[in-house]
Amino acid sequence: MIATYGHGTHNDFLVLFDPDDQNELTPDQVARMCNRESGIGADGTIRIIKRDGKWFMDYRNSDGSLAEMCGNGIRVMGRYLVERGHQPEGIFAINTRAGMKYMAVPSDADISVNMGSVQEIYGEISVKVNEHEWVGYNINAGNPHAVVFVDDLIDAGDLKSPPNVEPADEYPDGVNVEFVTFLDNGELAMRVHERGSGETQSCGTGICAVALAATLKTRKSLPVRWVINPPGGRLTVDIDSHSNATLTGPAVLIADHDISKYL
Repeated sequence: MIATYGHGTHNDFLVLFDPDDQNELTPDQVARMCNRESGIGADGTIRIIKRDGKWFMDYRNSDGSLAEMCGNGIRVMGRYLVERGHQPEGIFAINTRAGMKYMAVPSDADISVNMGSVQEIYGEISVKVNEHEWVGYNINAGNPHAVVFVDDLIDAGDLKSPPNVEPADEYPDGVNVEFVTFLDNGELAMRVHERGSGETQSCGTGICAVALAATLKTRKSLPVRWVINPPGGRLTVDIDSHSNATLTGPAVLIADHDISKYL
């Protein structure tokens, strides 16, 4: 079986085309493939299947755990479908565990995805790393995010272990944690610890969560646009007057890999 390695702002994935849903992956298989020392190495896997005639994104984190969806990953999936001839370029839908997502996929330019509603979950949350503690925003972007604003991104530490987020019962299935700072040019920079993957170079739903948190913090009115810079690149988020976020950024396919030995 073949998997295609690709990335969106260096948030990287192994894409498996399985339209007939014949090759479900186990958590152990995913973890072995995504291991950066002994496997191919990736932040997660995207198994492309069809359900009721619709494309469906079966996404797993690098430790094999299920996730609702992935904003960078869905752009990579869209690029795969168009580039490999399974879907004409243009506007089409991909179903996810977080609902149907509509995207515009040109043949050779950035991809835009309507990520749906991003919402603040009211109630104070705090994030602790080493001697630092911040109060932040609890954001639902299809999956859970804790967003804090920091003076220096280095204060987030090495992010090899999940930051301590309280109250823990707000996140029974874990949480993605974003550390954000304002740049002099009005843009944002961020780092992220993704549940089940550790620190990643980018996080699509996290980018959308950061955009809403920045809007709340600055008390800007909707609609609003933010340019956000994770370590892996540069993305744009537009939030409309109904709190729907559109994420725009690149997606590229790099190489095919035979994954038979991992199955």
